[in-house]
Amino acid sequence: MSSTSDAQLLAQWLAVESPSHEAAAVNAMVEVVALYAAHPGIGIERLAGRDGLGDLLILRAGPDNGRRSALVIGHLDTVHPLGVVQDALPIRQEGDRLYGPGVYDMKGGVLIALQAMLAAAQAGRLQRPVVFALSPDEEIGSPTSRPVIETLAREADFALVMEPAREGGGCVTARKAVGRYKISFEGRAAHAGMRHQDGRSAILEAARQIVEIEALTDYAAGVTASVGVISGGTGVNVVPQFSCIEVDLRAPSDLLACGCDRRLYGLRAFDPDVSVKVEGGLNRPAYERNPGSIALYERARGLAEGLGMALPEAPMTGGGSDGNFTAALGVPTLDGLGIEGAGAHTLSEYGLTASIAPRRALIGALLEG
Repeated sequence: MSSTSDAQLLAQWLAVESPSHEAAAVNAMVEVVALYAAHPGIGIERLAGRDGLGDLLILRAGPDNGRRSALVIGHLDTVHPLGVVQDALPIRQEGDRLYGPGVYDMKGGVLIALQAMLAAAQAGRLQRPVVFALSPDEEIGSPTSRPVIETLAREADFALVMEPAREGGGCVTARKAVGRYKISFEGRAAHAGMRHQDGRSAILEAARQIVEIEALTDYAAGVTASVGVISGGTGVNVVPQFSCIEVDLRAPSDLLACGCDRRLYGLRAFDPDVSVKVEGGLNRPAYERNPGSIALYERARGLAEGLGMALPEAPMTGGGSDGNFTAALGVPTLDGLGIEGAGAHTLSEYGLTASIAPRRALIGALLEG
């Protein structure tokens, strides 16, 4: 395929917006991919969504010859809200840059992996079963797809994750553990002017705790704790009875992540008249650099050299992916194999169309080995 036709096809996919919490929109994207994959010799399984989320799509190709499978992982959900293509992030091409919601993270990666799988299957070049799992909810932590991915991973020889390439075309061999927490505070309401002394401010307690939580951040150790959302209060003239914060935690190892988790669950109120309730926890285990994944990387790097392309190893990234789940099970995992670009999760997201053909060729070589 030419880069022009690749870009046109990818632009069509971008027009099918698919935010994680919009099940009908995600399922429309599932339909598009399932239709594209509908070729002889391709098995298509669609698992109905639950908990208000979209369907999970599993594609299968290759011989049933008793060999362990190659597991390819992608997601069809995006972070951008419906309608963003109409104003804030219109689909357009400017030189080598194709702009649109999810083009880099990660519809471009899904497209090249699917094309590589189809081409290898149709040419009879697959030497093992290939399973391609496409989740509807990766951007919100994969709550419904995680058990399916883990089941498929236990039958796999290795996993290839089609998250976007890092700067310079780098692929990922390690990711941090991820935790998400909701911490609620309840104090005592009072009139802010006449009975201020009777009140117990939930917002004041939250502010004190935020300082404690943010202090968990240790850049040297690779740990970050960030309070990203705060709410509370009912009126400026009322001592606030309720407040709530949401915390994002990242750590490079399960040991460090579990230590921070214990610290968060061990929070105690500065004001004894205010209660503290902690919910949530670690939702992605650490994807730590290990011999199996490095061997897979070295194989990919050698194949890339044969194709005339560089494949640098990216340092550990703070972002989580479904590769965290496969790596934690001991399955050699290589991540960040999608297209090059920048601006993931922003209104300037773009993919580099010149990266489509070479990275598709690399995925094909990995699947055919």
